[in-house]
Amino acid sequence: MRSGRSLVSLAQELERQLASKKDLVVPSSLLQHDTDDTGDTRIVIEEGGVPARYGVTPLARRQLADKLKIPYAYFERMRGEQPVLLDRNVNTWLQSEDDRRMIRTLDGNVRAVLSDRYRRLDNFDLAESVLPILQQLPEARFESVELTDTRMYLKVITPRLKFEMAPGDVVQAGVVVSNSEVGQGTLSVQPLLYRLVCRNGLIASDRSLRKTHVGRALGTDDEAILVFKDDTLRADDKAFFLKVRDVVQAAVSEATFRQTVQKLQKTLHIPLVGDPVKTVEVLAQRYTLNDTERSGVLRHLISEGDLSGYGLVNAVTHFSQEVEDYDRATEFEALGGKLIELPTDEWKGLAQAA
Repeated sequence: MRSGRSLVSLAQELERQLASKKDLVVPSSLLQHDTDDTGDTRIVIEEGGVPARYGVTPLARRQLADKLKIPYAYFERMRGEQPVLLDRNVNTWLQSEDDRRMIRTLDGNVRAVLSDRYRRLDNFDLAESVLPILQQLPEARFESVELTDTRMYLKVITPRLKFEMAPGDVVQAGVVVSNSEVGQGTLSVQPLLYRLVCRNGLIASDRSLRKTHVGRALGTDDEAILVFKDDTLRADDKAFFLKVRDVVQAAVSEATFRQTVQKLQKTLHIPLVGDPVKTVEVLAQRYTLNDTERSGVLRHLISEGDLSGYGLVNAVTHFSQEVEDYDRATEFEALGGKLIELPTDEWKGLAQAA
């Protein structure tokens, strides 16, 4: 499992961000896009009669391009080569829109351009509600926590529930709670299996809570710009976060753990009778792995010497520890969970690849 930061570091960064972020709901027609000669972009918003200029993160640029149906590659080409043309394109389309957008800012930069129906579920409030529950799990161990540009992750193991897959090969129960404040996924609570022998994490894809960030439209036509303060956001989210606690406890229940273990056990009896190289190629094509990722999974499969479905699952989750990007590393842990859910015919395609 990819290691992250300490709980203290996470808490400090969440508090810092809480004081630095601001949300606005703004009619598209009141947004102005401005690009300088070096390609740096700003979004200008009139706040109380005074123009406020915000930098724009790469994610927010992509979201803005998607909203205006400008191909992102072309958006970036204009930004680098024809900034005046980019501003003309963006501002023309913004002025023609009659909708409203939620603009999420942090540290003076626009970090997300979202619908006014976007349901804010903020990381600080989620952590404040869920951390005490996680800490009360029997012998709870925070194996990995992280706050990336797009998501927060809390991965916790409870050794109380464990199972020996083979002599000396023990897995323990756990749970992963994740959330995105910038439109990059749902708030989710998912069961986690932790393999002691190589510190692999497998995120189960079933029996999970997924809360989409969609709600009612915010603001009215009478409000030109609506600014949400942190206390407003926190009060709005608190009722939902209270419901998360029961789901956390269910995710690390014995019933959930046993069910997930049984699915993993079935892969022990799937021999990879084809060409291992072809097996990993099929896997890479099906789940969009790049060449480096494909080679890494194959290396772990061969070096660990277990040419079975179980060996392939572990090769995928073990490789996650080498992935520099924490978000992508977590996707490999979730891929392990997808593999144990595969029906027999899809496993056949992998196992017999030649």
